[in-house]
Amino acid sequence: MQASDSSDSAVLPRVAPVRILLGLAQGVLLYLLYRAAKVYAWPAAEPRLFAPLMMIALFVPVLLVSGLGHIDRRRLLLWAGAAALLLAGLGGYDAWRVADLPLAPLKDPSGNAYLQAGSYRKPFPGWTLVFFTTAGLFIAHSLVMAGVRDRRRLATYPTHFDIAWKLGVQLAFSALFVGVTWGMLHLGAALFELVKLHFLSKLLREEWFGIPVTAFAFACAMHLTDVRPAIVRGIRGLLLVLMSWLLPVAVLLVGGFLATLPFTGLAPLWSTRHAASVLLAAAAVFVILVNAAWQQGGPAADVARVVRGAARLASLLLAPLVLIAMYALFLRVRDYGWTGDRVSAAACLAVATCYAAGYFYAALRPGWLPSLARVNIAAAFVALGMLLALFSPLLDPARISVASQVKRLAAGKVKACKFDFVFLRFEGERFGRAALAQLERTAAGPDAAFVRDQVAAVRAMNNPWDREGLAPKLADVGTNLRVHPAGAQLPERFLRTDWSAKKERSYLYPACLRQAGKRCDAFMLDVTGDGKPEVLLFRVKETDESEGSQDNVMLAEDAAGQWSAYATFTLPDIDCKTFYASLASGKAATVAPRLADVEIGGVRMRPAPVGMRAECEFKPR
Repeated sequence: MQASDSSDSAVLPRVAPVRILLGLAQGVLLYLLYRAAKVYAWPAAEPRLFAPLMMIALFVPVLLVSGLGHIDRRRLLLWAGAAALLLAGLGGYDAWRVADLPLAPLKDPSGNAYLQAGSYRKPFPGWTLVFFTTAGLFIAHSLVMAGVRDRRRLATYPTHFDIAWKLGVQLAFSALFVGVTWGMLHLGAALFELVKLHFLSKLLREEWFGIPVTAFAFACAMHLTDVRPAIVRGIRGLLLVLMSWLLPVAVLLVGGFLATLPFTGLAPLWSTRHAASVLLAAAAVFVILVNAAWQQGGPAADVARVVRGAARLASLLLAPLVLIAMYALFLRVRDYGWTGDRVSAAACLAVATCYAAGYFYAALRPGWLPSLARVNIAAAFVALGMLLALFSPLLDPARISVASQVKRLAAGKVKACKFDFVFLRFEGERFGRAALAQLERTAAGPDAAFVRDQVAAVRAMNNPWDREGLAPKLADVGTNLRVHPAGAQLPERFLRTDWSAKKERSYLYPACLRQAGKRCDAFMLDVTGDGKPEVLLFRVKETDESEGSQDNVMLAEDAAGQWSAYATFTLPDIDCKTFYASLASGKAATVAPRLADVEIGGVRMRPAPVGMRAECEFKPR
């Protein structure tokens, strides 16, 4: 055990009560904030105050629990205060980005259904901010604790390595401990349920119990893993050895992939539309595995020769991976402009470039990758800088992507009919919604009316997936329908019906009744036996994809002359090719049902023959 471990071991038992109290205090604070958000009481009614408080309550107690016993009180309070100020700034800016939306309660007035997303804002910080703040604070806390241990602003790399991996193992096992704790509680509840005692089951559903228990269990786990550093170090060593032996496999796979590119070309990569993200993931795996093999840069003789060779090759192969990812991102930005994902990918590429250049240089030098320590520390600071920039006005992905897309529209690089107005409202945050208002005010030229219609339609959407209102209006539904038998005419009132106005059970009506360019086959058959023909619609997916899709509905006219959906039907287990051949030729007729309806006590039932619905595949001729 190192000297620092020995000195810590004498202090850690004395901080156990403080850590437990911090865990309980965090749980109570988080519950109070959650309760305020649920009923929209203060401070949840002020999201720009609530989001910073939530960020501080989530992270600062964890920093204090982790730092107690390792950092003296003055430095720990200074670090926690600086982190709190930073978290407050990030949370406040995150709340400001959606401050143009009205607040909404977590549930509607009836207390049952959640309100539609996109039209309202919640007071909580965004999940991306929480996730990446966790990563950033992990890096920063490791740097701070390493500096305190070595009593210098920038600690030696072995100290950085030891603390970072120890902290990572602690967090992983603490999360596992929380999960096991809840598993035990649910097991106990199930046991009491066997004897008809429901108190524990009800207790586990109470937020005032669940949130503090989770925080308390996490704080306890952090302390328990901290007082046994030798155990944590042993687990870490075993994990690193196992991961290092994955490096030769990764080198073989990535090397084989790169070797095929001269023969396949890069075109297949660009067609996937996510080449940059896959390549960045491969680069991240290389960095992790190389460090698992290199660890603190100890004697090369302690590492198997095949692992050392794989680490050197991986350090060389990292550069082409990052270069290809950069080129892929460049092509997407050149052709389609910036989006939020592309801005984030560019920030990741900045960090990856630091690793790739440094590792490539280290691989060319003699010895056991001698300069990896400096590269890893430099990359840690670059990563922190990129995270701060992404979640601040400097490199806000929403701001940059909105400006890029609106500029492309103004320059004519994208036509108004192809422009994604939905993106501005639902992904562009307040910048996108401000851009919608500006487009509405400044729209001019032949597309002005279309732009204003699109803006109005986007504002009426409840979620980003409901794009039906954006589709071109269908002037004549008859242009979408192929009528059978040949020569048959659809009823005049059927053709004049506004199918887009059918809001109730709108899912029953195929898109060919509302949107231009959608095709259906229509059969004129008297199914009800009232002497008037009904219209049977089949919409089939006119692609060669393996997944078939049918929207089959029967439309009928009521006594008032209004057309609406009357019945739906599914296809039995049939030969799909034969069915579509008959469909195309218009061979359809009504037949008596094989089984009559059954009535019992005034209740009418229709027997369904045993069988499976066919999933037919349409092969265009």
